[in-house]
Amino acid sequence: MDFTAFFEWLGLIFNTFGSAVFVPIMLFIIAMFLGTGLKKAFFSAVMAGVGLTGFNWLINEYIPIIVPAVQNMVAATGIQLEIVDIGWQATAIVAYATKAGMVFLGVGLLFQIVLFLVRWTNIFQPGDLWNNYSYMVWGSIVYVATDDMLLALACMLVLNLYSLLFSEMLQKRWSTYYGYPNCTIIQVHHVGATPFAIGMNWIYNKIGLSKVRWSPEKIQEKLGFIGEPVMLGLVLGLLIGILGNLKALGTLAAWGNILTIGIATAAVMAIFPRVAGLFASAFSAITEAARERAVKEGSGREIYIGVNDATGYGEPATLISGIILIPIMVLVAAILPGNKVLPLVDLIALPFMVEAMVAIMNGNILKVVISGTIWFSMGLLVATKYSALFTTVAAGLGVELPSPDALVTSFGILTKPIFGGLIFPPFVNGSWFWIGVVLVVYFILYFWLRKNKTQLHEYLERTADGDVPA
Repeated sequence: MDFTAFFEWLGLIFNTFGSAVFVPIMLFIIAMFLGTGLKKAFFSAVMAGVGLTGFNWLINEYIPIIVPAVQNMVAATGIQLEIVDIGWQATAIVAYATKAGMVFLGVGLLFQIVLFLVRWTNIFQPGDLWNNYSYMVWGSIVYVATDDMLLALACMLVLNLYSLLFSEMLQKRWSTYYGYPNCTIIQVHHVGATPFAIGMNWIYNKIGLSKVRWSPEKIQEKLGFIGEPVMLGLVLGLLIGILGNLKALGTLAAWGNILTIGIATAAVMAIFPRVAGLFASAFSAITEAARERAVKEGSGREIYIGVNDATGYGEPATLISGIILIPIMVLVAAILPGNKVLPLVDLIALPFMVEAMVAIMNGNILKVVISGTIWFSMGLLVATKYSALFTTVAAGLGVELPSPDALVTSFGILTKPIFGGLIFPPFVNGSWFWIGVVLVVYFILYFWLRKNKTQLHEYLERTADGDVPA
């Protein structure tokens, strides 16, 4: 059997149908398996497709409007750094085209399904297959560095185990905060922030920072109609527009662009909750059926479905925190000792990147902005370290570099302090001793979570807003 051809065919299937078709099919199968009945299963599948399509339309319309302003803002600063951020989209294309990526397409999918079926995890990860590209990126770097496909595959599978572990820590809090029953994010490039966010929130609660409540609801209470999400979106959009047009404020075109960005950001704030409501309705029947099945079997197992990170992008605290972090991270990149990465294309992805923090900190924008600044600053150093290897991967697949000696990275994918700074190095260095240590730590954490999962979830719910001392 030609496995390369099979994996290429599998990749073609994923890319052709996309999440808006593939997720409903998976959801329909799960719903039928849980015994919801044909009518409810079909309705759940259709509403999931409708919701995901709505998210994609909204985000795909919004991002092209704001990206030029963000890039102009970066250009206006005059910052010159040698490593250029080419963005998660280009990085995903690179990942799916590599040999390591092709291998993980099939092996990774089988691995994820088996982990769910044998009850190693209660998260059905294939609900968001597209984002497997993040594992593929790290695996491809290992393959380029070591020329060892087994080592690259081992790296991707271990990263998958850790990402599921962190997703299980986050699952209830994310589901509760974003309002999607029995859903959670599972993207390796987002859930890695979960332990950090838990630790930072504990510190904030200890020092009393939780008393400063910058949630959209509290801001609205203090500012009245100006604090409403739509108005906050307008103000933030105008601010980004002005920063992106500083050199042309005397022109009509600049003000047209500024006002367009302001209205577009306000529109995301207004429309996103309505689309979220449609998407959430897809899971009510499945959630109820899963609970009934768990009670009948006496297992107490609660199933969660991994969903695309687009489901949280436009939530008010998430979008506001991400937009505020855009100019902050540009400034940090310019002054951070040892950093050589210039965030650019992926700056607009910051709302995706803070979802774990937003959920754990219950939408407290101040906490999220402080935490995000620290987390992504550490991440810039990780991306700096591995930029040369990633550039080799990208250039080998025909990615056009800004210049022959230029280095590239992805601010959204490769700035991961835990995954890229702690778990990945033993594999890229081919150190089997430290790989063993990474595995031992995983199993210790895994069995600890199995024993204390309910208590951890209850703790995160109690302390999310700082009402109860940690």
